[in-house]
Amino acid sequence: MRRRAADYRRPVRRKYWCWIWALLGLFLVAGLLLFAVQHNQNEDRDVKPVQERRESPQREAHQTLNFTEELVSTTSLSRQLAAQMTLAKAYVVIAKEHNNLHLAWELSSRIRSCQLLLSKAAMRGEPVTLGEAEPIIKSLSSLIFKAQDAHYDIATTITTMKSHIGALEERANAAIVQSTVFGQLAAEALPKSLHCLIVKLTVDWIRNPSLQHLTEETRYSPRLVDNNLYHFCIFSDNLLATSVVVNSTVSNADHPQQLVFHVVTNGISYEAMQAWFRHNDFKGATIEVQNIEEFTWLNASFAPIMKQPSDADAEPKMWNQKYSSLLDYLRFYIPHIYPQLEKVVFLEDDVVVQKELTPLFSLELHGNVNGAVETCLEAFHRYYRQMLRLGIIIGNSRTQMGHCGSLAHFHLAF
Repeated sequence: MRRRAADYRRPVRRKYWCWIWALLGLFLVAGLLLFAVQHNQNEDRDVKPVQERRESPQREAHQTLNFTEELVSTTSLSRQLAAQMTLAKAYVVIAKEHNNLHLAWELSSRIRSCQLLLSKAAMRGEPVTLGEAEPIIKSLSSLIFKAQDAHYDIATTITTMKSHIGALEERANAAIVQSTVFGQLAAEALPKSLHCLIVKLTVDWIRNPSLQHLTEETRYSPRLVDNNLYHFCIFSDNLLATSVVVNSTVSNADHPQQLVFHVVTNGISYEAMQAWFRHNDFKGATIEVQNIEEFTWLNASFAPIMKQPSDADAEPKMWNQKYSSLLDYLRFYIPHIYPQLEKVVFLEDDVVVQKELTPLFSLELHGNVNGAVETCLEAFHRYYRQMLRLGIIIGNSRTQMGHCGSLAHFHLAF
């Protein structure tokens, strides 16, 4: 077979080889670019941890800066500023007393600048720099020297500050007494509606002879000394509080007819309580109301707590009749009030009974005289304080005078 002429041959193979070499070149260039980009990223990663390690101590220094420790430190500028500011405040008082108002104004202005600088340093968490503190320190030092040059020496400063401290102590003591009196007034003040209720009940008691006759029948009831029943005693002059205690106890009792309540109050609330408990029937429970003024055996010779404090050093709360009244301490005289009863449960007037209380009479006290909820949070409720206040002597050698003597909420006495 005859070959074609050169001019008629196809030049296709040369074009394929050109495209192949071009693609290889492009791949090579792309690989070089990727290598360069990856190398730069690795360098950035290496540089950032170094920078973070360098910056982390500074961040930790800012975060761990305790401004209180800064003020205590002997080398800090903050402490120097605080010391100068305290001295300047003393000289402000002395300058005002000597009618040097211009010096007092200049000192007050520098004190405000010092306070502003310290507050800014505390908020940003950085110590005060020398450039910030130096102008204020120089100006305060100059003014303090000026005050000392005006014969406001250390002796005068000490004398003046002592007099101011004494005046402040007197004001603080007066404020304490005033707050105690106001607190007692707020605690003992009666709402108008409650006061009107007591007045209405008292008038009703006086005008209604049947209520008085019913009271006389209750007074001589044999249920009051029946040891087969459950006896509770409440010592309070608060009509509604006593009623809440009685009503809540009766409401949670399985057999309310077996409950007997012995209420002791003062002469002011006696008639109102008698009328209240005679008007209302508490599911058949027996309620006796007694007047503490009728306890003739309870006198100053028998109970020293009845003596009113006469010295000015007495506790402020002892000036109030509430704290000198035997209603608060009458629980210690339960054996004298109810000598014929074997077991009595004493209830405070600030409780709301939510369960049956008769199981309390079955508690085993293991030879103890009484059982109570311990609420001693301070030394005032310890036995030695209560016994000394009441003049009671306990002959039992097992009694620990430092133990809790607070008989709050309930008290089971034999």
